[in-house]
Amino acid sequence: MSYLFGSAFILLTYLTIAGFKLDREYQRGVVFRLGRVQAVKGPGLYWIIPAIDQKVQVDIRTKTVDIEPQETITSDSVTIRVNAVLYYRLIDPSKAIVKVENYEKAVYQAALTTLRNVIGQNSLDDVLQNRDKINHKIQEVVDEMTESWGIIIERVEMKDVEIPTSMQRAMAKEAEAFREKRARLIKAEAEQEASIKLAEASQLIMKNPAALELRRLQMLSEIGAENNTTTIVVLPSDLTSLAQNLAVKPQSKTSLPAKTE
Repeated sequence: MSYLFGSAFILLTYLTIAGFKLDREYQRGVVFRLGRVQAVKGPGLYWIIPAIDQKVQVDIRTKTVDIEPQETITSDSVTIRVNAVLYYRLIDPSKAIVKVENYEKAVYQAALTTLRNVIGQNSLDDVLQNRDKINHKIQEVVDEMTESWGIIIERVEMKDVEIPTSMQRAMAKEAEAFREKRARLIKAEAEQEASIKLAEASQLIMKNPAALELRRLQMLSEIGAENNTTTIVVLPSDLTSLAQNLAVKPQSKTSLPAKTE
């Protein structure tokens, strides 16, 4: 009789000790009692009924999913390869266990499909220039799908976009042509502004001819600073005007009509 009591005491002690469970700060335990969800336990030490309660442990830390490169076609019929990274976290462990068989695989497949669909709705320029908008759109779509599973999508980031070599050459030519166009426009604007300034300067010189002499002296100083071996002969502007007048007078005399007797 004492043997039976001793065995029962040992069995009861073992079951009592076996019922204690310990979860870390980032872990939770989903407890099933006779097949039904009883509660979500943890973190820390707690006790469940052995042989009646069953515990499924889950990790509630943020998980990182590396989405493998996907070959897809953009809305402007360009074939590209895109890969991305997904960050998600469990906010309701019981739903993640009950609602879906394998929540990690389900989240990965949802992100994979959504990535291809969203890329297919945008042009190549949008994919290259508006990544933040596309990332936000993918996050919204995947988060809507996983909300019923007790999972929240924290962030989606496209890592790399592979473009065909022929398209890279075409884009390089387009960029070169655009830069050449911009350079010509800038040069034309500079010439236009310079012509306006020269016209204003000519008006000032006509009002005050001495300004032209000052400009000539400044030009000579600049030439002398750059090319010291150059010999320059300076002629006054009055001498040039006198030579022009002398050249005009003989022509005016020969053009006079002959007198008739």
